[in-house]
Amino acid sequence: MTYKILCDSCTDLTPGLLADPRVVRIPLTIQVGAETVVDDSSFQQKELLQKMRAWPDAPKTACPSPAAYLEQFSQEGDTYIVTLSARLSGSHNAASQAVSLYREEGGKGNVHLFNSRSASAGQTQIALLIQELAGSGMAFEEVVEQVEAYISRMRTVFVLENLDNLRKNGRLTRTESLVTGALRVKLLMGATREGEIEKLGQGLSIRQTLARMVSRMAEDEDHMGRRLVISYCNCQERAEHVLELVRKRCQFKEVVLAPTGGISTVYAYDGGIVAAF
Repeated sequence: MTYKILCDSCTDLTPGLLADPRVVRIPLTIQVGAETVVDDSSFQQKELLQKMRAWPDAPKTACPSPAAYLEQFSQEGDTYIVTLSARLSGSHNAASQAVSLYREEGGKGNVHLFNSRSASAGQTQIALLIQELAGSGMAFEEVVEQVEAYISRMRTVFVLENLDNLRKNGRLTRTESLVTGALRVKLLMGATREGEIEKLGQGLSIRQTLARMVSRMAEDEDHMGRRLVISYCNCQERAEHVLELVRKRCQFKEVVLAPTGGISTVYAYDGGIVAAF
């Protein structure tokens, strides 16, 4: 059976996903002042970072329309959709509307919408797993069952240099933002099982907090034999430092690095690291 994987553009694509014609990225848009940036293949990270530094307010992001999803559905094969956490973005709701329209219009293909309950590297993990399972010839229903089970136990953690865009867009509590500003600490954050953001710890520097992030991974027995995805925003050297720590402390079967796309860049900001396993 033929298949497609539709990912909203907060999914940070690896070279293998980018090269797969069955993987289609549905772009969100970014508003910085009067300028609109489309998070598609034309996205230039350094240009967006420069625009964000120059503009005093936080960028605004907009989810795709239901039609943007609907036009990419396979008419006879299987369609798998991966979106940002439904608690963080309207992208999931737009995709859900597209699924409803497809079924109302008599679409004959199999369609399943996955709520990642995550973002960035977490979405990458899900897309990679679908690619592996569907690519092996596994039946649609079994792919859905295995991927949903994986999402229910997936861990997403992150450390950012700057939390302003998360706070200004309502993704972070005022208390957490004030703590980081007043004490000059860096927070270790993560995704809850429901797909919201929570504080997991803190450190006095980025390197210290990243070390704590890796320690937390190592203490989680479920990590052994799994894949780790590390998304990084304009900081490949920092990502490679995390990779070195992971290889010393953890027992992942594979570690994949992926640069952030436009939406992840808005929220991870310059120097941010997001990891999912």
